[in-house]
Amino acid sequence: MPDATISLLRLRSKVFRLAFACLATVAVSLCLAPAAAAQDAAANPPSILLIVTDDQRWDTLWAMPEVQRSLVEPGVSFEESFTTSSLCCPSRASILTGAYPHTTGVYRQGGRFGGFWSFDDRTTIATALADAGYRTGFFGKYLDAYQRDALKGYVPPGWDRWVAFVHAEYFDYGLTVDGDVHRHGLEPDDYSTDVLASHTEDFIRGTEGPLFALFAPAAPHAPALPAPADETGFDDLPTWTPPSFDEADRTDKPEHIRALDPLDPGRTETLERLRRNQYRSLQAVDRAVERLLDALGDTGRLDDAVVIFTSDNGLLWGEHRWLKKEVPYEEAIRVPLVVRADAIVGEGARTDRHLVANIDLAPTIAAAAGVELPGADGMSLLPLVEGRAETWRDALLIEHMRGTNPIPTYCAVRTARYLFASYETGERELYDLEADPFQLQNLTGTEPSLEGRLDTTLRGLCEPPPPGLRPQIGMLATLLGVAAVAGLAVTARWLVARSAERRRVA
Repeated sequence: MPDATISLLRLRSKVFRLAFACLATVAVSLCLAPAAAAQDAAANPPSILLIVTDDQRWDTLWAMPEVQRSLVEPGVSFEESFTTSSLCCPSRASILTGAYPHTTGVYRQGGRFGGFWSFDDRTTIATALADAGYRTGFFGKYLDAYQRDALKGYVPPGWDRWVAFVHAEYFDYGLTVDGDVHRHGLEPDDYSTDVLASHTEDFIRGTEGPLFALFAPAAPHAPALPAPADETGFDDLPTWTPPSFDEADRTDKPEHIRALDPLDPGRTETLERLRRNQYRSLQAVDRAVERLLDALGDTGRLDDAVVIFTSDNGLLWGEHRWLKKEVPYEEAIRVPLVVRADAIVGEGARTDRHLVANIDLAPTIAAAAGVELPGADGMSLLPLVEGRAETWRDALLIEHMRGTNPIPTYCAVRTARYLFASYETGERELYDLEADPFQLQNLTGTEPSLEGRLDTTLRGLCEPPPPGLRPQIGMLATLLGVAAVAGLAVTARWLVARSAERRRVA
């Protein structure tokens, strides 16, 4: 992206963040991190392992015994962890940068405002760590629409070892290994989670000095093919029937939910098969966690390491008759998050209920390593991991831009108790999650004072709004929107130049 456009986007984001009161919370939190901790990180940088699964719901960790034993029991489990966009590509862009979609410019899987081509890969947690002397390795699923550049041998900056899917699958797939494409077939040894785990383990065992490894398997994304050894597990899994399943009374829901057909027996059986296979596919991930932590232990890194386990987003299993993600419901936006850092946490499991998000991961890694991460919107989780945070945010932004699914563009705010969403259609949703955890009763129009407060909070966070969402956001946002339109021509010229640059790399 050209410097002028990047500067404009960053200026817009900074103006509104400075204008909004939550920045004071960020400033206080940052002040809590003593200079001595940063000096210790610089002198003795910890190795860092980030594990990002694909479409894993927050309520599935019970089925991963190794994660329970080696991460949950000695670590901190974040019970209120969310993705700022319940879609793979924008979420992964936020994980890599610590920035909201309105900062990264990645709202969708591909096309305009989405995918690999919309992502500025010059400033990420990988580049920050590489500049500080870390050896960095990526293993697994990157960003959607990366396939074409993968075939041309393009490796994003900041990565010393690069093993990425050409297209994420369980069998019959390609991996680009430092720019060279390697094909894998249908044999048991080709199972992608195991192959990626081997590459990651080799990287850990073969690296001297501090390292950063990002392990991103395809599991448990549909079709959720399990490893051959796991094909028969979870046969006795109870049928999924929460109160919101196949919700009959959707008269208070937006039109895109009201229009959904009932879940007939055929679709229900397909869903149950997917659920079983998702749990089955996670067993190979569970074994991979054991392998990678053993590698950290065998190389003398585990005592000082920071290990983070999370997912890019969740998934609905028929709640409100929806079978995908992208909606602002808990099943889509809530994700598992566990942090193990023995040198910080000490002994024994701990649960944290602060509002945290995927935008906090890169700042956490940067703080642990003692490096700067420009342009991040998130906050380091280290004060929470250490149990010393005196203040924290009280609201999170969720963003979505209409794509191939019929979910309208929206911005939503999640607080400790409420979820409030505002759609481009003018529709709204408001749920009291303490009284109504399954989001069955839309309170829009019944609590005007509460709705007004949440709307004010949302407008402060959702700046600039996703393209297509035009709430009454004030003159400054309007002027900045005009400036953004004026920058489209510059962006187009940059896309042409970037394409030429990548052709030269290939």
